Amino acid sequence: MKEYLIHDEWCIIEEGFNPENHMSSESIFSLGNGKMGQRANFEETYTGPSLQGSYVAGIYYPDKTRVGWWKNGYPEYFAKVLNSPNWIGIDVQINGHYLDLYTCKTENFKRVLNMKEGYILREFVAIIDGTKKIKVEAKRFLSMADTENGAIRYSVTPLNFEGKIAFTPYLDGDVVNEDSNYDEKFWNVLEMEAHAGEAYIVTETKKLGFRAGFGMKIKAQIQGIDIPIKPELMKKESWVGNRVEREIKEGECFTLEKIAGVTCSLNYSKDGILAATKKVTNSGFEKGFDALFADHTKEWTQKWIHSDIRIEGDIAAQQGIRFNIFHLHQTYTGEDERLNVGPKGFTGEKYGGSTYWDTEAYCIPFFISTAPSNVTRNLLVYRYKQLDKAIENGEKLGFKDGAALYPMVTMNGEECHNEWEITFEEIHRNGAIAFAIHNYIRHTNDFKYLEEYGLEVLVAISRFWSQRVNFSGDKQKYVMLGVTGPNEYENNINNNWYTNKMATWCLKYTSEALEIVKKNNPSAYESITAKINFNAEEEVAKWKDIVDNMYFPFNEEMNVFMQQDGFMDKDHTLVADLDPKQRPINQYWSWDRILRSCYIKQADTLQGIYVLEDEFDTETIKRNFEFYEPRTVHESSLSPCVHSILAAKIGEIDKAYEMYLRTSRLDIDDYNHEAHEGLHITSMAGTWMSIVEGFGGKRVYDGKLFLSPVIPKEWKAYAFRLTFMNNDLEVLVSQDEVEVISHADQKVELSVFNQLISIEPHKSTSVKVK
Repeated sequence: MKEYLIHDEWCIIEEGFNPENHMSSESIFSLGNGKMGQRANFEETYTGPSLQGSYVAGIYYPDKTRVGWWKNGYPEYFAKVLNSPNWIGIDVQINGHYLDLYTCKTENFKRVLNMKEGYILREFVAIIDGTKKIKVEAKRFLSMADTENGAIRYSVTPLNFEGKIAFTPYLDGDVVNEDSNYDEKFWNVLEMEAHAGEAYIVTETKKLGFRAGFGMKIKAQIQGIDIPIKPELMKKESWVGNRVEREIKEGECFTLEKIAGVTCSLNYSKDGILAATKKVTNSGFEKGFDALFADHTKEWTQKWIHSDIRIEGDIAAQQGIRFNIFHLHQTYTGEDERLNVGPKGFTGEKYGGSTYWDTEAYCIPFFISTAPSNVTRNLLVYRYKQLDKAIENGEKLGFKDGAALYPMVTMNGEECHNEWEITFEEIHRNGAIAFAIHNYIRHTNDFKYLEEYGLEVLVAISRFWSQRVNFSGDKQKYVMLGVTGPNEYENNINNNWYTNKMATWCLKYTSEALEIVKKNNPSAYESITAKINFNAEEEVAKWKDIVDNMYFPFNEEMNVFMQQDGFMDKDHTLVADLDPKQRPINQYWSWDRILRSCYIKQADTLQGIYVLEDEFDTETIKRNFEFYEPRTVHESSLSPCVHSILAAKIGEIDKAYEMYLRTSRLDIDDYNHEAHEGLHITSMAGTWMSIVEGFGGKRVYDGKLFLSPVIPKEWKAYAFRLTFMNNDLEVLVSQDEVEVISHADQKVELSVFNQLISIEPHKSTSVKVK
């Protein structure tokens, strides 16, 4: 763990500059607005280790894989989110000496990520040329209101001298991806322009031809008053900028404001990118830094109203949850159904920025309850629009008749994951996508979605499951061979309990969905079944037979579900008895040793119990939790949240709190020693779940809302907002009572501690904690 960041309710604060922490801070202090993102790289020159990262949503590159592509069905490439041209750069020179925090001494360094208003601020004193001191203040944000604009205000004040200070703001198209398979540069620069006070660059990706435009306009101030500038125009091969130099007196504040515009061919014609970039850049510049920032903060205010979680008495816990919610909002806004939630968001290159099952399993519960329903709907439509590709993926592996295997990793619907045990075996992702449809509908009553999109997806997934199983003559049951469950520390196993369970759930739910559509809209039912050539009598009968006769591993002696066949053949030394020097095991053990161990990377059997909790009584949940959690190393970011929720369910509040702190501060405290690679965005949604579903006990059954809150002893109180059936509710939990406040315009009914209550519009009611 790294614990160099100061605890604060609304800010992430770093005091004192340590280059060893810099790459982690670049991730932690990242900014985004759904359309673009930026790691917290310094504007000025920095010659130390750094992962440069500027990202434009939806732009990617098919980087040809090094191995496996010649095998039937194996992806030929891994999709990469691209490090895009650098628009934040501002070289700073003091009497000809470059400001570089890697080489010069600093005093009073402070970096602040203000999550309430969505900006980063740096303040420090740098010592240049041995004796000359300058005070620097740099503020940056990516507008949540004007989402194609970013803005920087950069100020330098000489403290003990007067001399020449030069700012060189620039745009740089000569960028690389650290994770390029062949050390290839992914961009070509098509156009560059430099004019007095402005510059533009248009770039295009190789292979797929995405185009992106980057523009900047600048102005300068002394002591807060605008001054005329006559910049030197500068151009290099893939770089364009302006240079502004002034003689500055001791104590005078010299400020440069840089307004950027970023556009791409997802939203504009390729030939019109330069014109669009100029328009966006000029619009932002005319509005000005302060007005842009004011509108930006208004957007953040609205987001926090509907999604903030307040914790009293525990600043570390409070900071953790707000940090997670903040980055979720920065990553995805739900305005564009072509976009999704990358596991690292806009904070790093790892995992390629592609779509994983994480979205459906972890992010959708967050967006369902904190954002307008169209946000979640768009995430589901994203998968519907890739259904044809999912069917193609299935066909490559030998499935037929419209059976769909959704990819483990994708940008456009094609599978692009390059590890065979994941690509071909971790098929449980199909179950997460189907369950997300159910989860959305039970929160919104939007059964229309089934008619428009959902039913086709469900049938295609169910066709896959019905072909993926085979009947075992030995067991006289249907079995599922050669799979990998959520626990990726087990590969090529037979009868993973979670995968088998989700398969049967999907088959049952699809059968129910067919009847719902048939009843609600017979003509739509006829149209859909004709389109997909669906034989209801034959296919549903086959599904029912599989559901009734699926094999599930079970240990009679311990009365627990078995993760897979043969799990008890392993050595069962518990995690608590491992040498701490060998943790995390994925950094110290061979893969062979890990695969032969009993150790679990993340919830697997417990994942199924979490998802389908209503099928199990508390004692069953408790037995399985007490068996599996001691064997779990929590080396996936997705692990602590599920364990926190289940621990709260069975009354293990201290364990739930331990797991909550781990998930909420996973990146802030760098539990897994990998924050420098980027943040764990999708697990951040799990952090929200650990409070609302864990401590808050929020459940939805048969279209009804249930709450059974508990509270850790470390907290005085906590509060959260949630939207259910388009009704906005606020829940306040103290050690003594639960208060539910309605912000809805109609009467709302829900259950608190299994007690049915009704709340009139804009009223509240309280229930004593049990």
